[in-house]
Formats: sequence, structure tokens, C-alpha cells
Amino acid sequence: MTPEDLRFTEIEHKFLVDDQFDLAVFDTTLRDLGPEKTTSIQVHDRYYLTAGGQAGGFLIRHRFDPELHHLTLKAVGPDTETRSEINLDLGHHAGDQHAAVDAFLDRLGVEWSGTLQKDLRVWQFADIEVVHYCATTETRAVRCVEFEATHKPSLTDALDVVHRYERATGFDEGDRSRLSLPQMLFPEIAAAFGNPTG
Repeated sequence: MTPEDLRFTEIEHKFLVDDQFDLAVFDTTLRDLGPEKTTSIQVHDRYYLTAGGQAGGFLIRHRFDPELHHLTLKAVGPDTETRSEINLDLGHHAGDQHAAVDAFLDRLGVEWSGTLQKDLRVWQFADIEVVHYCATTETRAVRCVEFEATHKPSLTDALDVVHRYERATGFDEGDRSRLSLPQMLFPEIAAAFGNPTG
């Protein structure tokens, strides 16, 4: 795959961690690797499942936070290592636009929607974004660490970067989750797309 082929492909590994995870040690390890930027942020994501999305294997996400305002199509499948992710930047100039997004997506036949909140800690490097977060809905919560390649000259190169940062921080690829966050947190999405072990 060429960089152009990977333009709309997310390449990441996600690991479930518990509330005993030592975030201070993880932060020190990553800071020693020299991130270009670190940040802590709270985001609210609203996910939508349409009839076309269920048939095509994707969800739509609306995110509005201090840094991003995106409408995103995210593929859902048996493994999240590589999947389609197409972001439309809605900009901040018109605010949240929650009502307009709802109205737009209602015309596409929304069958389900759900909201989650994520408290994120982000370390950005030239070739990868590493994130620790706690994601919550009204009834469920998970803590995760994600390694997402941001420099993708090829699939092999991108995965090599992911593996390098995993090893540097003590994670083992064999322990990663293959589920998307919505599959973990929303029973409706687990039922619609399946919830394989992982």
C-alpha cells in the first residue's frame, strides 16, 4: 500500500488497562522518548449507526472539542488494527453544530446513536500519537492505551512504528484488543457488528 492508499486508513493498536495502570510511569517513559507535544483534553463523541452503515460496516462519529470538530466515518470489523477512517473537518467557526449534524444524519436513516465521554492524555510524536483515556457512557467505562501511526509511508512501516512504541512502553501486541471502542461500550453496536473475543 502506498501513502495515498493509506490516506484514509487508521493504523492503531488498542490495549485495555485497569484503574491500577501506572500512568505516571507511562508518562515518564513517553516523555523520555521526546514527544513534540503533550496534552490532556476531555472530548464528547456521539456515534451514529445508519442502515447504510450497518450494511457497509461503518459508524459515523461527531466530535467537537477545543482542538477538533470532525464528522468521521469509521469502519467497524473483526479487528481494528487497520480500518477506514475518513474525517471531515467542520471547523470551529460555527460552534458545535450538534442540531445540524443530527438533522443531516437523520436524513440518512439513523437507527441508533449514543454518546461517550473521553478523558484523554495525548503524546504526539513525529510518527505516532499515543493516547491514554478513560471512556465512559451512562452505564459502562473502559480505560485504554492506543498507539496510532501518523506517518504512514507503508503499512509495514506504520506497524513497525506502532510496535516500536509498544515495546518501549512495555506493551505486547498479543495482548491488544481487536474491538472498537463503540463495540466495547455500547451493547447495540456489539450486537449490530458482533463482539468477538479480544
